[in-house]
Amino acid sequence: MNRILILFPLLSILYGCSQIPEPEPIAPLPSESQMNWHEMEFYMFVHFNMNTFTNLEWGFGDESPGLFNPTQLDCRQWARVASEAGMKGIILTAKHHDGFCLWPSRYTEHSVKNSPWKNGQGDVVRELADACREYGLKMGLYLSPWDRNHADYGSEKYITYYRNQVKELLTGYGEVFEFWLDGANGGTGYYGGANENRLVDRKTYYDWPATFQLIKDLQPDIIIFSDAGPDTRWVGNEAGWAGETNWCPLKRDEFWPGSPHYRQLTSGHEDGTHWVPTEIDVSIRPGWYYHPYEDHKVHSLPHLLDIYYHSLGRNGNLLLNFPVDKRGLIHEKDVEQVMKLAGTLKNDFNQNLVFKKKAEATNTRQNKRKYGAGKVLDGRKETYWSTDDGITSASLTIDLEEEVAFNRFLIQEYIRLGQRVKEFTVEAFSEGEWQEIASETTIGYKRILRLPTTRASKIRLNINQAKACLLIYNLEVYNAPKVLTEPDISRDKEGTLSLAAADPEVNIFYTVDGSDPDQASTLYDEPFAVPGKLIVKAVAMDEASGLKSPVGTKEFDMAKSKWSVLLPSDDSEKSSRAIDDNPATSWTYPVEKFPAGTVVDLGEPLIINGISYLPDQSRWAKGIIEQYECYVSENGKNWGDPVIAGEFPNMLNSPVWQKVSFPEKRGRYLKIKVLKTVNEEKRVGFAEIGVLTR
Repeated sequence: MNRILILFPLLSILYGCSQIPEPEPIAPLPSESQMNWHEMEFYMFVHFNMNTFTNLEWGFGDESPGLFNPTQLDCRQWARVASEAGMKGIILTAKHHDGFCLWPSRYTEHSVKNSPWKNGQGDVVRELADACREYGLKMGLYLSPWDRNHADYGSEKYITYYRNQVKELLTGYGEVFEFWLDGANGGTGYYGGANENRLVDRKTYYDWPATFQLIKDLQPDIIIFSDAGPDTRWVGNEAGWAGETNWCPLKRDEFWPGSPHYRQLTSGHEDGTHWVPTEIDVSIRPGWYYHPYEDHKVHSLPHLLDIYYHSLGRNGNLLLNFPVDKRGLIHEKDVEQVMKLAGTLKNDFNQNLVFKKKAEATNTRQNKRKYGAGKVLDGRKETYWSTDDGITSASLTIDLEEEVAFNRFLIQEYIRLGQRVKEFTVEAFSEGEWQEIASETTIGYKRILRLPTTRASKIRLNINQAKACLLIYNLEVYNAPKVLTEPDISRDKEGTLSLAAADPEVNIFYTVDGSDPDQASTLYDEPFAVPGKLIVKAVAMDEASGLKSPVGTKEFDMAKSKWSVLLPSDDSEKSSRAIDDNPATSWTYPVEKFPAGTVVDLGEPLIINGISYLPDQSRWAKGIIEQYECYVSENGKNWGDPVIAGEFPNMLNSPVWQKVSFPEKRGRYLKIKVLKTVNEEKRVGFAEIGVLTR
């Protein structure tokens, strides 16, 4: 009898808990396929196609299949790189705008079946599918809606052709996790020999609802990417950055592939009608396809970290592109950088400082056992902290038990029931008081904050505004190591030297005498003037760990504070970019307008024994000098014979700093006469002109 009396209250409590209503969903909601897509987080884009062999970004469509002939194609290498870098899939450009197909399509002759690669028996899509299965990766495919090769493009017949190729790809290679298409549709093209401009109504021509339904019928679990989905959307840029405010909901019916309102895609819509989360596509180089002249432009580790934290860290998935080279391999410089990224991220998220710590909330749904604050720290994705219905602001405090240092804050909503949070802040209890260390807007699937290193014994999350009761399922805190890369060393035209580290919390030590710096060297504090000739070496050091970066080195000649461009003389503002000691700026002018060349006044007589030249460093570099003559004069009138004439080697593939020496000559004026530019361009371009002095 006593046992019954004891059990009766317990049963009553359990029965009462079961009657507490579940949180109501807030539409729109993700599908199960979209939830699986969210959890992929980071995967690879591969741009490899005819453009790889023509050195273009967009082919015209008239290229011969005979040009496609990779010498060492190895999709297993792609998959191995993706796997080791922590990526979960690979999306391949099966057909780009030029219409060339990487599989032996039955519906066109413009494909690998008519290439010399493997005597026309090859199939890149098949090899990638096999490699992905071997490495446990998912495969996605990009089939460009625009086809600059096909004679029927712009007519009803082409839609049938496009859908036939959809069927080939989605029935012949196993599971495809994502079907990718973009808004580049219509324009000039070969079109079977017509060589004309064909424009289409991007909104109606393809009958997208029917095409999307076909894709879903063939593979029901597939995710379709385009400017506005239907399943995942473009971020509105190709720089790798989502908006600080980023809603998964979108007013989907107001967009289509090629929609002019793409800037709204960066942040989505708080009152969106459909769940269309953001996929952030960005290349590891400036271009999407491989170009040898971009081998020195692979993004640095700090830049890649910025991309990661501003994409995946802002409620989006990151699709990082690799331009596979003519060999059919991911270039070793690209591999090196992505492995640096992978290693750094592994260290950044090595130890969760709040796993299974104690947490308390100002409001918790009545069933605390199911919805308590501790659920955000248990490492389980099916549990979450929830507030009572109607409670749209609350705080959650985590007791760290002792004062610890941290600089990363990761938080996730339980998005199966919708995205809710509109504003939140993070506070740290340090030196006996609460201090706000972050103020943000949306959370969504995942938000990661990079914070100044803070020491605290408690952390408090304040949700200040939300669309409905709060549902937070995961919260993690880390103390990421400092980013220790070579310091950036620069000097402006006036001779002011600046040093910068990738991580603002490290010290920089430097020397100006050519010796290697260490902790006993001069500590950099602020920019300082050094107008003369010198060699600067700098190292970044983390005081806490004692670790240091590789040494950065840069050699400077005389500062250009007195310099001016005399010829051409029609635009002094633009011409000054060639002597501003800023490699990011450039100046070009038409060759025929000033055949005499470029004349620079150095401001004073110097003993000159060489010149330096940096071509335009923009993505679409113009006027790269290949052959030249150089003259030196004391009065700017009598030039005599050239002090040197020659050719800058391999400038098409390697447009980097060039330095050439010649016998010493005194002079105040420098003239560079261009005899030939790369690709016989009719313009001359400079990022920088310099001299070498005694």
